[in-house]
Amino acid sequence: MTKFKGLIPSKLPGIGTSIFAIMSRLAIENKAINLSQGFPDFDCSDKLKSLVNNYVKKGYNQYAPMPGIISLREAIAEKTEYCYSAVYNPETEITITSGATEALFSAISAFIREGDEVIVFDPAYDSYVPAILLGGGTPIYGRLSYPDFKINWDETQKMVNQRTRMIIINSPHNPTGSVLTADDMRRLEKITKNTNIIILSDEVYEHIIFEKKEHQSICRYPKLAERSLVISSFGKTFHTTGWKMGYILAPENLTSEFRKTHQFVVFAVNTPIQYAIADFLKERDSYINLPEFYQQKRDYFNNALKDSRFKIIPSSGTYFQLLDYSAISDEKEEDFAVRLTKEFKVASIPVSVFYHKKVENKILRFCFAKSEETMNKAAEILCKI
Repeated sequence: MTKFKGLIPSKLPGIGTSIFAIMSRLAIENKAINLSQGFPDFDCSDKLKSLVNNYVKKGYNQYAPMPGIISLREAIAEKTEYCYSAVYNPETEITITSGATEALFSAISAFIREGDEVIVFDPAYDSYVPAILLGGGTPIYGRLSYPDFKINWDETQKMVNQRTRMIIINSPHNPTGSVLTADDMRRLEKITKNTNIIILSDEVYEHIIFEKKEHQSICRYPKLAERSLVISSFGKTFHTTGWKMGYILAPENLTSEFRKTHQFVVFAVNTPIQYAIADFLKERDSYINLPEFYQQKRDYFNNALKDSRFKIIPSSGTYFQLLDYSAISDEKEEDFAVRLTKEFKVASIPVSVFYHKKVENKILRFCFAKSEETMNKAAEILCKI
């Protein structure tokens, strides 16, 4: 094929291939145990699979309504009220999305214009900033403290000005596993009071939180909820990341604007899976017992590493564990992660890549949403390093 020789300036000149794609490819090429990308290596519920199969066979295989089927939105409204005592109208305040990433992209695209500023806290999940830049906005970076990864709200207050359009928060936090507290919510409410700032709250790991801590969803705080878009993920909750099914909660005025963008990104999402999840959400144990399920996995993984030279940085939520390798190597995080994959056959994610300007704390992120067999194999290797 003849190559097009026209000049094509990049809209994202500083953005390369996602670290998740890079490390997963490296894991495959080197036949390494993949603890890098965040996905379970065990299956989802047989009942959920049966429900999907049932709706496929019944012929529910054409376009769903753009906002999502009403029975699923009603089930989400019921779940949200049960979990957080928050009432959302399923007709006008809940939208089904093609996973959380689409929800994030559509939300940022819907509200960020050229000249707007968006406060993002480093280290940050890597889809936020590209969406901000594509919308013509400017990311303004706060930094989570190390090693507890907390927000400095006094510094955040200084970052707010008339151009601040949005603040993005994420709890439980990917990649660090930290969680926001009730005091954090109160500080955020104080900072945004009497402003036009929108809050985008990434809560995809809402049900993966440990030590019986209570997830501080934006939904619990009416003054915050009235200016917020709250994003969640069935993929994380039901071990079905490949289905790309999520949703967004927001007051009617924000939802109306969000849907204007959402409809031209995907229009609608997978129909039979929506019907299946609407039924499956009646099984409250499927998400109520999730904290205990994943805490057991976290503890199992950490216990298997107790004789290693890695230092465990406590994880309060998500299915990720940070390990400090400073007692093992002086290498930069990316270099050590690559060598760990190639030489020792265990793939991880360097946390430094989640900063806009790399910060080297000598920590790697490992996913423990794995079977005991997988964790045992990985831990055996890591303990020998």
